[in-house]
Amino acid sequence: MDGRDWRHFLLPYEQAVEELKVKFKTMRAELKVRESYAPIEFVTGRVKRISSILEKAKRLNVPMDQLESGIEDIAGIRIMCQFVDDIHRVADFIRNRKDLSLVHEKDYITNYKESGYRSFHMIVEYPVQTALGLKKVLAEIQIRTLAMNFWATIEHSLNYKYKESLPDEVRLRLKKASEAAFILDNEMSSIRQEILNAQRGFEEKSNLVSQVLTGIQDLYFYYRVREAAQFQLRFNELWEKEDAWELKELSEDIKQAISRAKGSSQS
Repeated sequence: MDGRDWRHFLLPYEQAVEELKVKFKTMRAELKVRESYAPIEFVTGRVKRISSILEKAKRLNVPMDQLESGIEDIAGIRIMCQFVDDIHRVADFIRNRKDLSLVHEKDYITNYKESGYRSFHMIVEYPVQTALGLKKVLAEIQIRTLAMNFWATIEHSLNYKYKESLPDEVRLRLKKASEAAFILDNEMSSIRQEILNAQRGFEEKSNLVSQVLTGIQDLYFYYRVREAAQFQLRFNELWEKEDAWELKELSEDIKQAISRAKGSSQS
């Protein structure tokens, strides 16, 4: 092992991971506002442990002075999606970004590994502005469905336990589990629109409820206690009936009442 200062060596990678996580989470929020649906479910990230870097360098015969170019996943980002189609959409967004450069990609969904592993990998070069100036680091972005991620997490744990020498029986059962996860993803894709419609309906109802309750609180602020209490009773009845259409009408009535209250307070 060389005498490098590992803390300093890993700093740019840690910065890259934090910045990329923020950027992809911001992308998710923006798409949700623009399209009422985001292909990104959630984002995680990590910097590879020193022991893992050394083990991988040994396995790939990467010299210690070439770790920055020879180990491409020291910085790792994982993006989870609901559907397989979302993976390709997210990959397109990443290809079109101007704040990073695509080095290469590996499609382990179309060409899945013998073990059953499925995921879409993108190696990017990301510029980090450090205290000493600009430094470009490599980062691996893995894009996968929730089912793929569940399987990969189990496989990783088992490989760690058996030092990547899995017993044949465990290997076979893992492969069957991978096939089951693949079938699940295909089933989810086949009813994608129904799932999205249900999610949108739930979100619209949640937003309506929030608007109504906030509006009632605003009326109390303007000392319209009787109106606020009447609207609260109407809301309680509609909540029991789960009537979205009448909730919309209630929300509009509350908005008008608040508008009148504001006009009275200014006169």
